[in-house]
Amino acid sequence: MSQMPQQAAVSKCPSCEEPLESGDRFCGACGYDLSAVPARPDDSPTIALNGAVPPPSSAPDGVDWPVARDSDGFGRPAPVHAAAEVPGTDSGGSPLPPHPPAAPPMPSAAPPMPPGTPPVPRTASEPAAPGPAAPGVRFDHPAGPEQEPVHGPETGREDGREPDAYPREPDAYPREPDEYPLQAPDPRSAAAPPAPAAPAAPAAPAASEKVCVACRAGRVDDDGYCENCGHAQPRERDHMEQESGPVAAVSDRGLRHHRNEDAFSVGCTALPDGAPASVAIVCDGVSSATRPDDASLAASRAAGESLLAALPRGTHPQQAMHDAILAASHAVNALADEPETAREQAPHQNAPACTLVGAVVTAGLLVVGWVGDSRVYWVPVDRSAPPARLTEDDSWAAQMVAAGLMSEAEAYADERAHAITGWLGADAYELEPHTASFKPDRPGVVVVCTDGLWNYAESAEEMAEAVPLDAAARPLHSARVLVGHALDGGGHDNVTVALVPFPAPPQGAGSA
Repeated sequence: MSQMPQQAAVSKCPSCEEPLESGDRFCGACGYDLSAVPARPDDSPTIALNGAVPPPSSAPDGVDWPVARDSDGFGRPAPVHAAAEVPGTDSGGSPLPPHPPAAPPMPSAAPPMPPGTPPVPRTASEPAAPGPAAPGVRFDHPAGPEQEPVHGPETGREDGREPDAYPREPDAYPREPDEYPLQAPDPRSAAAPPAPAAPAAPAAPAASEKVCVACRAGRVDDDGYCENCGHAQPRERDHMEQESGPVAAVSDRGLRHHRNEDAFSVGCTALPDGAPASVAIVCDGVSSATRPDDASLAASRAAGESLLAALPRGTHPQQAMHDAILAASHAVNALADEPETAREQAPHQNAPACTLVGAVVTAGLLVVGWVGDSRVYWVPVDRSAPPARLTEDDSWAAQMVAAGLMSEAEAYADERAHAITGWLGADAYELEPHTASFKPDRPGVVVVCTDGLWNYAESAEEMAEAVPLDAAARPLHSARVLVGHALDGGGHDNVTVALVPFPAPPQGAGSA
């Protein structure tokens, strides 16, 4: 059988002097072909005694060995030579082919083109100039077949076909995503991050919208709270004021109740003879009933509308007051007409209820009407004349006094004093509207109020002391003063008061 030619036994690599093992055909360190190494001569070089090295003898086998360098520049002996510096032969003794020349370096970038110069077309065999990579592109693998650019007519493709003319099979190459969602952007082309936007200031409320009473800047939402500071806003009926001609009224929730269950209605009209007439209605919702605030509002509106409609038609003021109380009663009774399902859910609730008191002032005539414990006071402009209370309460205390069982002071000191015996509502006893007419002989002021005020000025004298002296000329200011008097006294109930100035009567009028 044939055998491979045996190589010369060499213990060290002739190129790098690395130890070799028996049977090695190439150096494990530098890759030198050991099959081209000739056998070393038997004799050794001789050094003369004077240190001179004798000239080398001709190398055996005709090999011209290169002279080794003294040092590699770092104090260490330089290697004898590199593997490429020696012309080698293969195992058959034929010369090895020469190494191909190294490729010239590629230019880093193309020179800038003048403005307006059209792009130079290139073929598919020409490599594209390197440029900055887009953010999110992988740099750790070369472009695969699916990443090769496809050139159309604009880019100088020789066949001029569109990019989609080269369909590829989807499974021809294992595909990896070119972009990763979490890949950090390339710092070479990423722009500076935009500055964070400043927090937007709260929008100013429009002129037609309500403004918060606490911060004076936020808009009040439909639920009654400020969108800016969250402060709960006063309800519309927590404090109400109205002025109509010479008549004025003020209503306040007070300091202890969570809502205002009082309501009022004021207005002015003219009699058929052209004489002016002023109207004031004040209602107090019964707190133990259902929806007392709705009852007082419905009663005050119905009574006020009835009076302002009847007086211009020539109806006598006292008859108009009686009819107005009946209209108010019907309006409150209508609130009790609820679906049966509502009654089933709350079978023990009382029907809506309220009290009512009103006054009509014309030239020389004062008419009052009431149901319940709200009152009307007469306070003359001349404080030397005596004031008077013009109504009688429908209450437990009034019945005790009328029956002679208690004095007025004892009755109103009882805890049952404000238990009413007459009211407007579907569950009321037989309705008995009270009306009375007076012809005062001097100018004055008519005070129409709920018990939220007269609890702090019960007698006529106490009320006259609380009414300002200029009440006839400044009714709205005086109504505010009276409400403040009740709030200063404790404000335990809702407070509502209306002031109606009574002009100087014509000659021959009666007295109150």
